[in-house]
Parts: sequence; structure tokens; C-alpha cells
Amino acid sequence: MRWRGRRQSDNVVDRRNTRFGGQTRRRTMGGGAVVLVLLAGLFFGQDASDIAGALLSGAGQPASQPAPGPVSTRQQDEATQFVRVVLAETEDTWNNVFNKLGRQYQPPKLVLFNGMVRSACGTSSAQSGPFYCPGDYQVYIDLSFLQELRRMGAPGDFAFAYVIAHEVGHHVQNLVGVANQVRAQQARSSRAQANALSVRMELQADCLAGVWINHTESRNSILEAGDIEEGLAAAAAVGDDRIMQQAGRVAHREAFTHGSSAERVDWFKRGMRSGDIQSCNTFDA
Repeated sequence: MRWRGRRQSDNVVDRRNTRFGGQTRRRTMGGGAVVLVLLAGLFFGQDASDIAGALLSGAGQPASQPAPGPVSTRQQDEATQFVRVVLAETEDTWNNVFNKLGRQYQPPKLVLFNGMVRSACGTSSAQSGPFYCPGDYQVYIDLSFLQELRRMGAPGDFAFAYVIAHEVGHHVQNLVGVANQVRAQQARSSRAQANALSVRMELQADCLAGVWINHTESRNSILEAGDIEEGLAAAAAVGDDRIMQQAGRVAHREAFTHGSSAERVDWFKRGMRSGDIQSCNTFDA
């Protein structure tokens, strides 16, 4: 990626030297959630309650990862700069998208932590991987996840950019105000049904990450040869089936919470190809 020398976001909060990364607020279920038909309805002025009723009538937890290895101070400093640049690019892109739709984008804070962190969603460890907390509108990342991505077969800067864009995709979902509706539906569902709903939410965030890079590349030309392949490798690496198989478990569909490798790659590609949020209707697919 051509990221050096670009604007860096001021919305990164460094809690790496703070015990548990900050103070606990009220507990809220983690993971951004929204059905894109609802998203489009709110953006384009359709009656969201009608869409929600039709969609939810048919109708996350982060996947556990092995403990990653240490990252050197130099690597952390460079990774911090990279995170700031990617977050700035998400701000610029989603500001433009929201403005064209007559809405105002509220960028998230991105919290860097080491080992453990406290958020409005409770206490989390680096082993859970990066996550978005809808309770405080913040993305949380331990930079050691870079090492984990490499171990999982997804090296490269754009692989990490995909991860950040996916979590910001959850923030975009949360901003439209339907996350509580989806979580309420999960609370009324069986475990298998709640997991299926979580999969659709995660795949939609993958698609929104693809929408982000479509718009960002059109505006800034940040991609280099091999970057798209890095992003697709990252999407495949974090598929539930891949993770379960690497852990020596049988990949049971009813236990999926994020989607298979093939599904995650497919929805990321859909967003990249179209650049249109309406192409990300995972609940109607």
C-alpha cells in the first residue's frame, strides 16, 4: 500500500501502557450489527421500521485465536503510523459516502492496547483479535495481531488494512441505529439462529470493507501490486472453517459466527467490485 506520507487520524487512543487498557463502562454485547436493507432504508429515506419487520421476521462474538508472539518497538511504531493512516482513509471515505446520502459521519476512536483491555463491552484479551464495541463506538486492536495474521497465512500491509476496515464497517452499521434491533432478535433466537444472524452481520462488515477500498482507491490510488491478494488472503484466513480446522476441530456450520473463508472472500469482493452499500445485503442473499 502507498500509505507513507499520508494524513494520519487523530482518533487513535494509545492505552498500551495502561493496566487493562482503561476503565470498564456498562456492559454491552460486542460486534456491530445491521442488515443492509435497513442501512439503505435509513440512508435513502425508506421506512426503516417496515423494512426491519420484514427482514427480522426471516431472520458477535469475536473468534478465539491462539496467543500471538511479541512485536518489536520499531514494528509497533511503524504499525501505529499505519493504523493512523488507514483510519484516516476510512474517515475520508465514509465522510464522503455519508455526505452524498445527506447524513453526517461520526468517526470511531481506535484504541491500541497490549494483552488485555476494558471497554463498554467488558474485558477482552488480545487472543480474541481486534473488535468493535458498539457500547462506546470504539475499535480495539492489539498490534500483536499483525504477527497472528502472518501465522495464519495473511501477511502484508493490506491484510491488516482489511481488518481495520472490517471493524470500521461494524461502526458504520452501528451508526445507523439498528444494532440493538439485531441483538434483540438474537436474544429471542436459538443459539444456532443467533449464530446465523452473527454470520450475516460479519459478512456484511466484510462487504462494507470492500466498499471502503473501492471508494478509497478511486480517490487516492493507494493500492500496489499484490495488495488485493493480501486482503483476500486475510478474509480467507479468518473464516470460521479455517480457524476450526487449524484448531483441530470439525467445522460445523451451526457453530459459525463469522462465516466460512469462501463466504468472507466473496462478500469482500462484492463490495470491492460495486462500491455500493446496496450490494452488501447479506440478509437477502
